[in-house]
Amino acid sequence: MNEFRKFPQISALIDDERLKAEPLFLRTHFAKAVVAEFKASDDKNLAVDKAFLVGEIQKRIDEFKSKDFQPLINATGVVIHTNLGRSVLDESAFDECKSLACGYFNLEFDLNTGKRGERYGVLLEKLKILFNVDDALIVNNNAAAVFLVLNSLAKDKEVITSRGELVEIGGNFRVPEVMKSAGARLVEVGTTNKTRLFDYENAISEDTGLLLKTHKSNFALKGFCGEVSVSDLSALSRSKNLPFYYDLGSGWCGELNKALKQNEPSISGLVKHCNIVSFSADKLFGSVQAGVILGRKDLIARLKSNQLLRMLRVDKITLALLNSTLRAYLQKDFAKIPTLALLNESAQSVKEKALRAQKGIKLKCELKESKSLVGGGSMPDKTLPSFVLAFLGDAFALQERFRKLGIVGRIENECFVLDFRSVLQGEIQRLVELINGEFKGKA
Repeated sequence: MNEFRKFPQISALIDDERLKAEPLFLRTHFAKAVVAEFKASDDKNLAVDKAFLVGEIQKRIDEFKSKDFQPLINATGVVIHTNLGRSVLDESAFDECKSLACGYFNLEFDLNTGKRGERYGVLLEKLKILFNVDDALIVNNNAAAVFLVLNSLAKDKEVITSRGELVEIGGNFRVPEVMKSAGARLVEVGTTNKTRLFDYENAISEDTGLLLKTHKSNFALKGFCGEVSVSDLSALSRSKNLPFYYDLGSGWCGELNKALKQNEPSISGLVKHCNIVSFSADKLFGSVQAGVILGRKDLIARLKSNQLLRMLRVDKITLALLNSTLRAYLQKDFAKIPTLALLNESAQSVKEKALRAQKGIKLKCELKESKSLVGGGSMPDKTLPSFVLAFLGDAFALQERFRKLGIVGRIENECFVLDFRSVLQGEIQRLVELINGEFKGKA
């Protein structure tokens, strides 16, 4: 007898009472996939029991659902966690944008004239005021900003930059490669550890398009090293009538504790010396993913005229949320920027969060001092004082078990720990309830 005939009909599997609670499209897709897989098997002792197949279908459906986006509690201690979505947004600010995102609004509509308006106009005005710049532009991330600047200002031209700043930001995004893709020609000067002003001076030619300085935001260079200051490069660019572009990557604005901002360039400080500055909005700036470009009006105009801009523009939701962040900075309402709040939070406040959680958690854990990181490719040489709850038992097993609950911690000194530097105040009760529900009856 043909063994395939023993398989239940697809329709019988799809309509099985045990799967009725699942959406039809999922039942159909995975029923077909499971049957096809088992029919293709070389196993002579293939089980074709209907209950077994239904169980396999349910298993695949459950696995599919587990791969969907879901809220997580970040207890890693990394405040701007790239894998967990970087900067978080203020709930009240998000609520303000809800009516815009869920309806129509004046995205490109001038309410005074009734004619087409400037897509970025509302935000550009705020950016100009906040940073005292001639003009600004917004694209979908800082990598896009780098590409657009180089392609607009230095296509078929030479770009002079220090060897010590030929960085990779992750995902194989490397300055030399993006420069090549943008149509610019890289001219490296200096050495990995030392670059001097005369290195730039000697490299300038009639083919030079701009001077580029890239912030070492995701690594630190220490020891026998040196770089040319922003003010010196600014003076050189003016004397040679060349644009000076600073790729900041992750830059801070507003209030930031002294320990972190020491030797870290601010956005406001750089725009005073550089013709063009770009940075990521979802890192230290504490907003949504976007690349913000600030600079001289004539240079920004060249960027705006580039046909690539259409491909790099951001959507209405991003603009609405970024606008909310800008308004918070202008009003100095820093409480509405959670990333800043977490980075500026005192060690005592972090300790109190940890103690509050420990009091409610029924699973045995110990309060310990620790160190947290800024994250997001920012300030690699700096740490923040923090407090963790350390749990007894198999650290890797606990890490996996907590992760399935939606709580992401880390392993430190062979213990699984939850770092409360990156845990929001409003998440503590949910964290306690999740742990107690999973480890019911255990102390």
